[in-house]
Amino acid sequence: MEFTFTERNGTRVAILQATGIVIHEVQDALDMMAEARYQDCDYIILKEEHLDPSFFELKTGMAGEMLQKFSNYRASLAIVGDFTKYTSKSLRDFIRESNKFKRINFVGTVEEGVERMTGKM
Repeated sequence: MEFTFTERNGTRVAILQATGIVIHEVQDALDMMAEARYQDCDYIILKEEHLDPSFFELKTGMAGEMLQKFSNYRASLAIVGDFTKYTSKSLRDFIRESNKFKRINFVGTVEEGVERMTGKM
């Protein structure tokens, strides 16, 4: 996986550079996390389009399992997208709760993701 990096307030953030779905299952997210850590980074930003659509169907368990892995490994993820199109109350609740704890963040722009993970928000 290819990343570009930005640093702010002493925190290095990896921004995934890819086209299409690259996270098909939780193991792909772990591989992405390992690659970012290899490059000395615990903060990752990716786009909604990089995730398999099943991530947004909570019954699949993918979102919850990814959140748990990021929590276990003390890494943070920002997912950039327009989440207003999702009408599931449980998904909206998941997004709201995730944003409270800042382990997995759902944001509108890459800049917002960088700000959340570097302590500016």
